[in-house]
Amino acid sequence: MDTTYWGRCFGAMLFKDAYTKENLLKYYVKNETNSLYIQGINELKKQGFQVVGIVCDGRKGLLQSFTSIPVQMCQFHQVAIIRRYITKNPKLPASIELKELVSMMKLTDRESFEGGLELWFAKWKPFLEERTINPETGKSHYTHKRLRSAYRSLKTNLKWLFTWYDYFELNIPNTTNAIDGHFSDLKNKLRNHNGLSLTRKCKFIDEFFKA
Repeated sequence: MDTTYWGRCFGAMLFKDAYTKENLLKYYVKNETNSLYIQGINELKKQGFQVVGIVCDGRKGLLQSFTSIPVQMCQFHQVAIIRRYITKNPKLPASIELKELVSMMKLTDRESFEGGLELWFAKWKPFLEERTINPETGKSHYTHKRLRSAYRSLKTNLKWLFTWYDYFELNIPNTTNAIDGHFSDLKNKLRNHNGLSLTRKCKFIDEFFKA
């Protein structure tokens, strides 16, 4: 499940079956909220669907919202989070090593990735704890705050990054790429119809998702 936007106040939230590739449910939204995702899952259950697993991004609070259903955080979204913190081309050796480790996420299992992250932290812990003193105030702050944030993001989300591995028999995807690709195709087609009113745009989107 995921949401895409056109502008700041109009988006489509989509729930898709990873097994059949069928689009199951859609909401037009002004804001992407956890409560609406929960509503969507409950609606699918009411319709008779058995929700054996959920794949979603790591928006705050969403991963924790489904205690009785296995939840996989999209690994692609996690990689993007790390990239925002340390950039695409990091210069610090610690950042370069973390980027290399994260790039292996989709190719490895939980134990290997967790072990690699623990080794990285043990090696770079003194570096992460370095502090810089502000000469004007005399107060200190962590020198490598963005790198610390990248590591903290991985540690926080680690529980949900390898759900596909923990429940291997369910064949849960490790990314939301099936929806992301769908959204990209839709936006490309809509670009050929610039100027559509909101009503006509919704009708176009409805037909696209049905197809």
